[in-house]
Amino acid sequence: MKTVYLDCFSGISGDMMLGALVDAGVELDAIQAGIASLGLANCRLVAHEVKRRGFRATKVDVEHEPEHAHRHLHHITKMIDGSHLTERQKDLATRIFQRLAEAEAKVHGTTVQKVHFHEVGAVDSIADIVGSAIGVDLLGADRIHCSPIPTGSGTIRIAHGLVSVPAPATAELLQGVPLAPSTIETELTTPTGAAIVTTLADAFGPLPPMRIDRIGYGAGSRDFESQANLVRLLVGQDDPAIESDQIWMLETNLDDLSGEVIGHTMQLLLEAGALDVYTTAIQMKKNRPAVMLSVICQAEHTGPLEQILFRETTTLGVRRWPVGRHKLPRRAAAVDTPWGAIDGKLARIGDRERFSPEYESCRAVAAANQVPLQEVYEAAHRAYAESGARER
Repeated sequence: MKTVYLDCFSGISGDMMLGALVDAGVELDAIQAGIASLGLANCRLVAHEVKRRGFRATKVDVEHEPEHAHRHLHHITKMIDGSHLTERQKDLATRIFQRLAEAEAKVHGTTVQKVHFHEVGAVDSIADIVGSAIGVDLLGADRIHCSPIPTGSGTIRIAHGLVSVPAPATAELLQGVPLAPSTIETELTTPTGAAIVTTLADAFGPLPPMRIDRIGYGAGSRDFESQANLVRLLVGQDDPAIESDQIWMLETNLDDLSGEVIGHTMQLLLEAGALDVYTTAIQMKKNRPAVMLSVICQAEHTGPLEQILFRETTTLGVRRWPVGRHKLPRRAAAVDTPWGAIDGKLARIGDRERFSPEYESCRAVAAANQVPLQEVYEAAHRAYAESGARER
C-alpha cells in the first residue's frame, strides 16, 4: 500500500504542498493542464529550484493577470465542476474548499453560502488547492499521514485587519489536530495549507513504518534564519509487519518520598489507565539518591495521571512529551496446559509468530495448583510449541 508522510516541521501552505508534490515526481504539465481547464485567465504554474537554509527544494509560483475579484464558494465549485479534472480530483478540490468555507463561516458568524473568500478566493490560492488535489490524485497515495503542525507565532495582517497567529480560520481548521510548538514570529501554516492537510490526512503523528521510495521538498516564499522553510513529502510502501502509534511519557524526580508511597502511587497510576509505570534510580543535586518515576500512557489519560502524581507524591512538576511507538501486530490467544488454559498474546514477526504468556494468568494457575510460577511459564511455552495456540 502506497503511503505518504507529510513532514510539516516548518508549517504548510498551498505553494509548499504543490512544490513538494512536483519535487516528488508529479508532472507539472499534468497539473497545469487541470488548472488551465478551470477557466482562469492566463494562469501558469512555474517551478524552479531554490535553497532554504542550504537545502535544495522546489518552489512553484502561480503567474496570472492582475484581478480584483472576490469569490463565493459557489463560484469556485462551478469552476471545478466545469473543468476537465477527474471525478476524484474534483471531489478532493471541492472538499478542501468546503472545509475552508465552513471554517470561515463559523469565524465570521455567517453561512457557507454567504462566505466571501478574500485571499483564498484569489487565483494563486485556487491554483494551489486545485493543483494539490490533482497532484495527490496523480501520486496515487492509498494513505496519507501528517506530522504535528507548527502554526508560528506573533501577529499578521489579513483582509480583516491585524490578527494573532494562527489566523482565526487556520485555528478553526486545526481543531483536533496535534500542534507543534514554534517561536518564529510569522505565519507558518496558512488557512490554505491547513485546509489541504486536514482534508487529505488520514492520521496525524510520527512517521509510520514504511519503506521510503522517494522524497519531495516544497519551499515556502520566505527564508528563515533559524530553520529551513520547507515541507518534506515522503513517498513509500507501508510495512505491514510493524504497527505504530503515538503515546505520551510523563516523568518526575522524587528524592524525599518513601518506597511505600512510590509503590502505592504506581499501583494507582496503572489502575487509572497507564500503559506502563516504572522507576529508575538517579542521583540528584547535592548527591542525593532519588527515584525517577516514569509513566507511559495514551493522550487522553495524561491529565488524570498527572493529577495522581501531584496528589500522591511530593513532586512540584511533571515533565511530559509525545513519543512515537512501533509495535508488533498481536492478538489474544490461549494455550492448554495440564493445569488448565493459560492466556497470552500472539505477536507476528514477519512470517513467524511468538507466544507470550500473561503474568496474571500464570500466577492464578500457579497459586491454584501450588506449583512454581516458573513451571507454569515453561508449560505454557511447551504447549504452544507442541500444539499451537487458540484465539480467545
